[in-house]
Amino acid sequence: MTTDELIWRISGGSGDGIASTSQNFAKALMRSGLHVFTHRHYPSRIRGGHTYTEIRASADEVKSRGDGYNFLLALGDSFARNPSEGAVYGNEEIKPLSENLDELREGGVIVYDEGLLDASEIPDFEERAEENDWHVYPLDLRGLAREQGREVMRNTAGVGATCALTGMDLDHVQDLMRDAMPEKILEPNLEILQTAYDQVREEYDVDAHDVSVPTGEHDEEQLLMSGSDAISYGAIDEGCRFIAGYPMTPWTEVFTIMTKNLPELGGISEQVEDEIAAAALAVGASHAGVKAMSGSSGGGFALMSEPLGLAEMTETPVVLVEAMRAGPSTGMPTKPEQSDLEHVLYTSQGDSQRVVLAPGTVAEAYEQSRLAFRLAYEYQIPTILLYDQKLGGELVNVPKSHFDREPNPTLGKTLSEDLLAEQPHSEDGKFHRFQHEAEDGVSPRSVPGQKGGRYLATGNEHDPTGHIAESPDNRVAQIDRRTQKLEAIRADLDTESTQAYHGPDEATYGIMTFGSQQGTVEEAVDRLNEAGHSVKSLGVSDMLPFPTDEVAAFIESVDEVLVVEMTASGQFRGLVQKNLGRYGEQLSSLLKYNGNPFEPGEVVDGFERVVVDGDAEIPGNETTFVPAAGD
Repeated sequence: MTTDELIWRISGGSGDGIASTSQNFAKALMRSGLHVFTHRHYPSRIRGGHTYTEIRASADEVKSRGDGYNFLLALGDSFARNPSEGAVYGNEEIKPLSENLDELREGGVIVYDEGLLDASEIPDFEERAEENDWHVYPLDLRGLAREQGREVMRNTAGVGATCALTGMDLDHVQDLMRDAMPEKILEPNLEILQTAYDQVREEYDVDAHDVSVPTGEHDEEQLLMSGSDAISYGAIDEGCRFIAGYPMTPWTEVFTIMTKNLPELGGISEQVEDEIAAAALAVGASHAGVKAMSGSSGGGFALMSEPLGLAEMTETPVVLVEAMRAGPSTGMPTKPEQSDLEHVLYTSQGDSQRVVLAPGTVAEAYEQSRLAFRLAYEYQIPTILLYDQKLGGELVNVPKSHFDREPNPTLGKTLSEDLLAEQPHSEDGKFHRFQHEAEDGVSPRSVPGQKGGRYLATGNEHDPTGHIAESPDNRVAQIDRRTQKLEAIRADLDTESTQAYHGPDEATYGIMTFGSQQGTVEEAVDRLNEAGHSVKSLGVSDMLPFPTDEVAAFIESVDEVLVVEMTASGQFRGLVQKNLGRYGEQLSSLLKYNGNPFEPGEVVDGFERVVVDGDAEIPGNETTFVPAAGD
């Protein structure tokens, strides 16, 4: 049997419990000693429409989704619309089986619910199964569930069948069910799990295929977390006690997690009428002396441009999160893309100042969520945490010890009343909140209600007390001081790099990326080196201020760099060239923007075709190559 990895895909319809079933199974695999990584694909519908979740499980560390998969559990779509082939969306009832065949590996396993799915409706299904050596197991999972009185338990039956066919012991699944399920539904689910397991082992030769669950053991306790979890818990640990927002996929997950946890910590969560109000409330809460955040996705974040500019002008610290999705406008709300990069860097008014961080992994999402708050409050500047649907929704195991850190509730350069008394004030008693001369550009602040802390906070350009002022000398002094913060932040960040290096230091070629594609690129680098190429990678997290020296050193150390990103216009490569234009001839792009993230094999293939072989085009419509400037 193949024991190196299991890549299990469960498919069905939105509302069929695909996400919860896969999350529980992933946790069971993790508890059995394996490393896991999940990938979600779902439509922008509440109920119905083809959806699937993939779990990649291995005894070794897993950084990315795999190339294809080797086990399909197709449950059918309980909420499918018009099932006729002539319907706008085709026959949705059969899609959980029919639309998951192209990526199934040779020798793979198919378990499908013949209570809902009829494989004979798929042209050439039997021929394809024979040609690819697929092992097909039709089971009446719905019938088994109905015998227990609840059709939804066909998911549990499917997990039981999976365990039987892959040699996985039921103990970890049963223990998880006992932890998660109320007594009322626990016993029926345990019974159907065992029944399906026994039935498969009695009726089929479970050793006829080569797909199995690997065996492994963790060195320390693991947690199964998403990027949304990590961002939320990082914010909480850094002292955030206020959030305002309006639901919008995929940012809603962070908003929901924070809303669930903040009241227990004495914090406040407010769902408001729109994103303008959400960002404005967060700015107001921070002005009042609370660590605050807000966020959105795509068009919702566009509405935050005005409050973002206000925070920049009033130097009010605040953290905003932007969960990218495929745009423009509504675009594809549930599909990942990285094309909001330029929007987040430049939205707002005039010469604005902000920090933008883009974590590449779940572990980094926690670290950089905390870093975002530290930078925002130490330097009194809005900080944006930029991620996408992929990082926000994927689940991966992270050592529990990674989160064993001290909380940080401090508000940065916020003065006590005793220290305020020593600060400059105008004749009418107003505090000089916006002093022209301030170390690192950071002028100390007060919070409302403090004796001697009174000043004006306005979106207009202002003098040191906050009064509107339009003199050229004041304007230059204030902009230069606010801009000085970015230089200080860059120096701060350079003390301990947040970029991710991978591969041999003396490699001939480089691959560069940002955000959620980091793990995929790192796996591709490992494969390329195993194949005899000399390659290393750099995952960049600091979007603004940009790590110019680090990136320049990386580019100078290699002959050529392939920039991998999920945009159609090469926005990240454009950012690199904006800061380091002299290296334009060394940079080419591998792009993907079809709504699916890269697979490691696509990066490997793209590198070998365009860098090694010099091909100008990549066949198919999955990825796109853009040559270096001047080619």
